[in-house]
Amino acid sequence: MADLTDAEARVLAAVDEAWAVSRLQELVAVPSVGGTPAECEVQHLVGDRLEELGCAVDRWPIDLAAAATEPDAPGQEVERSEAWGVVGTAPAAEDGTPALVFSGHTDVVPPGDRALWPGDPFDPRVADGAVHGRGSCDMKAGVVAALAALAAVRTAGVRLARPVAVHAVVGEEDGGLGAWATLRRGHRGEVCVIPEPTAGAVVTANAGALTFRLEVPGHAAHAAHRDRGVSAVEKFAEVHAGLCAFEAERQQGADPRFGDAPYPYGINIGRVRAGDWASSVPDRLVADGRYGVRLGEDVAAARAALEARLAELCAADPWLAGHPVRLTWTGGAFASGSLPHGHPLLPAVQRAVADTGAGVPPERAIPAGSDLRLYAAAGVPTLHYGPGDLHLAHGPLERVPVDELVTAARAFALLTLRTCGVA
Repeated sequence: MADLTDAEARVLAAVDEAWAVSRLQELVAVPSVGGTPAECEVQHLVGDRLEELGCAVDRWPIDLAAAATEPDAPGQEVERSEAWGVVGTAPAAEDGTPALVFSGHTDVVPPGDRALWPGDPFDPRVADGAVHGRGSCDMKAGVVAALAALAAVRTAGVRLARPVAVHAVVGEEDGGLGAWATLRRGHRGEVCVIPEPTAGAVVTANAGALTFRLEVPGHAAHAAHRDRGVSAVEKFAEVHAGLCAFEAERQQGADPRFGDAPYPYGINIGRVRAGDWASSVPDRLVADGRYGVRLGEDVAAARAALEARLAELCAADPWLAGHPVRLTWTGGAFASGSLPHGHPLLPAVQRAVADTGAGVPPERAIPAGSDLRLYAAAGVPTLHYGPGDLHLAHGPLERVPVDELVTAARAFALLTLRTCGVA
């Protein structure tokens, strides 16, 4: 660890592990699946905790009508009748734009088959040095790390020269509604850290992701004479093989920050529905998928590339040439995003992490969409650093190590002092 100022040493010592674990368990216990009432409940809970930390808190109902019609809205994949934005700004000697923002989403994906979980996914437990439960890793631990950093600054009695803010957002898992609404309301910062789980790395770029739907036509016939029909399932199999070849082409020349990730720009079919009777040749198949956007690739260009390849695949098949697959773009739309090359936020975060004793984190990119691209598009230099491993997100073994939660909180506390200054 480098030599620390007196204020830095006091703030590091004030990071409270028990407080952080308790707050994380509190958040995980709220089943804030996107589109449910609990998604709103958890936002108000975070707002309450920010007020307890002395922050000025802005809470507002998100304009869902605008989110459905504005041309720059990111799209949604779940139905919502209500959504809330929450921003807390810590007191400082000077007013104005926060020098630093921590932005974290509080929505979670559904738990899936609960029988696959070792326990209730929304009954958080601490075992083997980790907090277990849906959302513990992705990314309520990151939100709590930011709260714990603010709590440490307050406990240590350090007055900041410039403000730091926490943006609690919803809808990240299905497009980025909350971050879009927060930026639309005018909340900004000079730099932003999104404490998504990064497995000890600092993530300076993320690929984009688009959701799509394929409708594959067939021709119905009795199964006893299936040669007289055209199976939409079999035609989809041919299309899928072509898409896999297209996927392989798009991985060529991927940014080295992706490391050994085999599919930084992957294409995945996540849901398939076909037919309505076992003894009938299926005349229609509907497949929903996810399509990776390359770093720096315009979303419109990415869409055009898939549309062109699908048209080629259809043209090469006698049936599909006359009955082409219908492609529609549905749900969320994540562009890629990145921190400007050479920006000082990267070494600042690396130094803060190293000064906790955790070593210098490497720089990486991730193949997943995130809110980074919304902040970057708004002119706010942004990166990811946070506790947990993304490989455990969205699965029944989701957990976050307590020591990573504490390290992130300590790093965020140092970064806050160094970015905002001490009055």
